[in-house]
Amino acid sequence: MEASVFSVILILVALEVILSADNALILGVLVQKLPHHLRRKALFYGILGAYVLRGLALLFAAMVIKLWWVQVLGAAYLLYIALKHFLKPEAAHTPPPLEVSAAQFWKVVVQVELMDLAFAVDSVLVAVALSDKLWVIYTGVFLGILALRVLASLVVNLLDRYPRFKHLAYAVVGLAGVKLLVGGWDKLAKEALHRPELAVGLDKEAFSLFILAVLLLGSLWATRKPAPA
Repeated sequence: MEASVFSVILILVALEVILSADNALILGVLVQKLPHHLRRKALFYGILGAYVLRGLALLFAAMVIKLWWVQVLGAAYLLYIALKHFLKPEAAHTPPPLEVSAAQFWKVVVQVELMDLAFAVDSVLVAVALSDKLWVIYTGVFLGILALRVLASLVVNLLDRYPRFKHLAYAVVGLAGVKLLVGGWDKLAKEALHRPELAVGLDKEAFSLFILAVLLLGSLWATRKPAPA
């Protein structure tokens, strides 16, 4: 394998993880609704679906990057669950059920897939910009998805172990919703309305890194032991 090809794959993996760190956290928040013994199963089905969705998204990249409404719907859902958490704090302390129905389980899996599709729009743009070799793009993106699912499992453990981490998680979910909303609006302005002057022009990579910084600093706060009374 050429050194340049190997470096592109590494860059794609790193970008998939760094720029979608909020995605991993969102997946953790979604599967935490399930009993402990079903969470890994939901993430397993999630990764299978993600491979299919990302594969199709890359194959039909020219069409996918115009799906502004997918990002807007994803943003609306993320903002809804973030606001619900902070406006109804009593619900934040509700433990997950011991058992759920098959319908409830698959509902969570579908939510995971829809979130992945919403985040796939920008991921496809980044991947296609870095290389014109399809196998290189697929390798980098698919390895990145695998890394994200590992991070999502770690997030679930943190949510269980540190109660304050849940508040941080939902704050980042809200920020991710803002990122998707702005991205969707910019695509609507440019692609559908043909009014590029209406676009916000948010640097999504910089905003993603800001979310990552919030996550890292917030993690220090969330995992810090409270001072003795």
